[in-house]
Amino acid sequence: MEKLVIFDTTLRDGEQAPGASLSCEQKLEVACQLETLGVDVIEAGFPIASPGDFKAVSTIAKKINNCMICGLARCIRKDIEKAGLSLRKAKKPRIHVFLATSKIHLTHKFKKPESEILDIARRHVKLARNLCDDIEFSPEDASRTSRDFLFKVIEEAINQGAKTINIPDTVGYSYPQEINSLICDIFDNVPNINKTVISIHCHNDLGMAVANSLSAVLAGARQVHCTINGIGERAGNASLEEIVMGLKTRKDVFADLYTSIDTKEIFRASKLVSNLTGFLVPPNKAIVGRNAFRHEAGIHQDAILKERTTYEIMDPKDIGLPGTHLVLGKHSGRHALSKRLQDLGFKLDKKNIDRIFEKFKALADKKKEIFDEDLVAIVEDQIKPRREVVRLINVRVESGTDIVPHAQIELSYKGKKHTARSEGDGPVDACFKAVDKITRLKPRLLQYKLEAITSGKDAQGLVKVELEHGKKIVSGLSSSTDIIEASLKAYLDALNKLF
Repeated sequence: MEKLVIFDTTLRDGEQAPGASLSCEQKLEVACQLETLGVDVIEAGFPIASPGDFKAVSTIAKKINNCMICGLARCIRKDIEKAGLSLRKAKKPRIHVFLATSKIHLTHKFKKPESEILDIARRHVKLARNLCDDIEFSPEDASRTSRDFLFKVIEEAINQGAKTINIPDTVGYSYPQEINSLICDIFDNVPNINKTVISIHCHNDLGMAVANSLSAVLAGARQVHCTINGIGERAGNASLEEIVMGLKTRKDVFADLYTSIDTKEIFRASKLVSNLTGFLVPPNKAIVGRNAFRHEAGIHQDAILKERTTYEIMDPKDIGLPGTHLVLGKHSGRHALSKRLQDLGFKLDKKNIDRIFEKFKALADKKKEIFDEDLVAIVEDQIKPRREVVRLINVRVESGTDIVPHAQIELSYKGKKHTARSEGDGPVDACFKAVDKITRLKPRLLQYKLEAITSGKDAQGLVKVELEHGKKIVSGLSSSTDIIEASLKAYLDALNKLF
């Protein structure tokens, strides 16, 4: 078995994503989680970039014990010396030096010939090696570099002491077969390649960062640069969680490889980075997205309940989630509904399940997702028959910025018509108080919840209320395009459960 080294650059390349800046304290918090996660190398920052970055790298170098701590530097003396200084207290330091080698960079950025670039690489890798035992060298934009020149630069960097050669697809230009070919050619054409570890660094501009990274691994790369949630410049970097779970899931392909990652810490790391950067994880994001282990389609739910692996290639518990989540919605079937009702403690026969399923489907056509309290309300309506003691006949409300809200309610209560009028803090409160005048129950409102269950300006609102009266707690549910009407009917729905 060979180890694949996980080089995490969340705190350097990941933080270069516009808007992802982190404070020194936040960087240390992420570094501690990365250590718990089990990454091998933490690229803590670019020390020359700012005093804050220098402080962050220095602080992480001092606090982290189990990971190699790396600082980035251009092939410039002051960069390398600053990186070395920031890593003085690291238990396992590494300096990562880089230099662009592609023709487009040489022509437009450096305006230097290949011979001069080769000399710059030689001198600065040697300088870095004199300051630190572990040196990584990256020929920036390697995937667009002339292969003959790339081989020469890599050979020279190894001669000067680079222990790791990182191959960056800096602008996400390449594709899996091309990356595989490139890595194979490096092994075949660099004479001293056996003295170093080949690494891969891919960006996601064409959406192929993870595929390119895994293709490089298949060609012999034994270190991968990646970030939590795939954050990074432009479209981001290769995602750590996707690479690690790709290896774990496809053992038939990567049978001889392992990582030191504790996969049960993946979700925790993802949430931490998302919370600190403010970058929300898309719901359809592989591995850590909200929908990654959620199922709504009835056919899928039925199969999942019989055998999880029918529609899941990974166990959600492996990344730190409690388990599969069956989302109840309009595509769900009887099996999933029955299972959820059972989990909620209801023991129902087929006849009652059928009745509840009919009501469930009607509500699911209006709502994106059905929650447990929705199911409880449906069960109470269908299974616990009751008389409609109080019923709305009519309601009129008056409200505005310059008047006290008031409502006039007409109800059928115990078979007779009653009318009451009341003021309130708002139109809904006024309605509830008018009802209380008629029923004289005056329950305590524990919860009032309003949510849109359809879209558009004429969206239908669903109101849920929870009332306490004596030792009884009851809930009510109603929907309407008029939220006053929905609120009042939900209140009456709950009151009817008290009789």
